[in-house]
Amino acid sequence: MALLAAGSAVLSALVALTVFRASAWACLLCFTSYNERLQICQIFTGLESPDLGKCEEALTDAFKGLQDTEINYDERSHLHDAFTQMTHSLQEVAAAQGSFRVAFPHAAEKMQKVILQLKEVQACIRPCGLQEVARRFRCRGCYSTVCDLPLDCPVQDLTVTRGHQAMFFCTVNFQLPKEEITYSWKFAGGGLRTQDLSYFREIPRARGYLARIRPVQPTHRGTFSCVITHDQRPLARLYFFLNVTGPPPRGETELQVSFREVLRWTPREGEMVEPWTPSLGELLARPEALTPGNQCLLAAAVGLASASATVLAWMFFRWYCSGD
Repeated sequence: MALLAAGSAVLSALVALTVFRASAWACLLCFTSYNERLQICQIFTGLESPDLGKCEEALTDAFKGLQDTEINYDERSHLHDAFTQMTHSLQEVAAAQGSFRVAFPHAAEKMQKVILQLKEVQACIRPCGLQEVARRFRCRGCYSTVCDLPLDCPVQDLTVTRGHQAMFFCTVNFQLPKEEITYSWKFAGGGLRTQDLSYFREIPRARGYLARIRPVQPTHRGTFSCVITHDQRPLARLYFFLNVTGPPPRGETELQVSFREVLRWTPREGEMVEPWTPSLGELLARPEALTPGNQCLLAAAVGLASASATVLAWMFFRWYCSGD
């Protein structure tokens, strides 16, 4: 008899397992165990009742409407608690000799209302990025997934006139985690407009979400890349192609011409080059000659002349007084 009872229990378990697999993985299977479901039906029908299989099939059919349900990933624990409470409620109904054909649809209807009250799944925001805030849990298969979007964002083009300022904002249009966010910048020079990471070199000391270049020079023409990372996991890679246009500023051009003329100048044959030492009259007639050095010399000469006049006046006064 004991062996017969054990064999009957194993057969019932196999039948129940086959029935539950036929339901294509509903939320019921994700948040309750097989033993919990089997125990509910055993309380409703008895351990060896011929209606045990019908009870298990009725439980599966009642919750088929939830098999394609998607919930916010952060709401998994709330839904698990709701299913746990539902299991206890069904056990109480079964102990009170209730009908499973009435209890199961009623429990499924209540669970559907609980799911509608959970925080909604956030929509994926294109065109790129690993958006953890939009992660969802799927009851069909009991797994979580994120938006099927590439990590690399499209290249943004920026044209700046030479000598002006260029600014890049490493920001995305989806919500980032509040902590442990880091930014790193890289540059692919030579005028390349690319997303191939092999061309990029890290920019030292560039760590914020904002990068600024001033003044922009032709050597800055190329692609800048910013990587947003959370806890060492990349969330998005942004690309900015900087195109530098226009001639150099007028003031810079004139200074470069003057400098080149000085470098190319050489004295003609037989010409003696002597340093120019301006006289006092030339200093007064040509204010541009009053360099800081010449101003110091002029001040020293005035001071010496003033001291000499003071000494001569004192000596004349002594001589005049001694004659009296």
